Amino acid sequence: MPRPKRADEANGIYHALNRGNARSKIFKKIADYEAFEQILAEGIERYACRILSYQLMPNHWHFVLQPTENGGMSNFLRWVTLTHTQRYHAHNGTSGEGHVYQGRFKSFPIQDDDHFYVASRYVERNALQAELIDRAENWRWGSLWRWLSSPEPAPKLLSPWPLARQANWVDRVNEPLSDKELKSVRWSVKRGSPFGDETWVESTARRLDLESTLRPRGRPRVRNLPARTNKDS
Repeated sequence: MPRPKRADEANGIYHALNRGNARSKIFKKIADYEAFEQILAEGIERYACRILSYQLMPNHWHFVLQPTENGGMSNFLRWVTLTHTQRYHAHNGTSGEGHVYQGRFKSFPIQDDDHFYVASRYVERNALQAELIDRAENWRWGSLWRWLSSPEPAPKLLSPWPLARQANWVDRVNEPLSDKELKSVRWSVKRGSPFGDETWVESTARRLDLESTLRPRGRPRVRNLPARTNKDS
């Protein structure tokens, strides 16, 4: 089966994620998180991509990104993933013992309206959703903690948002997403389909050749045909 197409346009907004191979941990100690954030800092110096929101979890990561040139997100995350894999194996002495990541990263475009806030809340409350902490801002390895730690500690990773941050943002992040919001985000995570209102999703999928992400997977259902008779034989 061919890989689905990936949208990666200059100034678009995207949610990107990847997981450890077989959901194995990719961050096992504080130094692992710190080393990865250093890789991110090197990556944004090399490639045309801005980090708007992110969260590093023990066995996966989420980003909300904005490339500033076509292909900027792919170039950034391809380099980050490869560099992390090489340094991970070198540090742990595991070269030749298998993959660190399950595969290439997944991503989908986000509409620059309230859907951007929903996606950012989803990312910044990931550790809270997993019950690793009791408040979203207490997770050290993410953009909410960094944003509150003014000035941002080194290495500097975050870029200004394309939309003004909502009032009482920390409280908003700590509020659970509605069932509808959570279902919509998870559908886009699973399928790589655009995340936005219906009209925007359809037009974006058509323009970026992502229409296959909107259709259910699997073979089309075969309708029951009338039984063949001897005459039909």
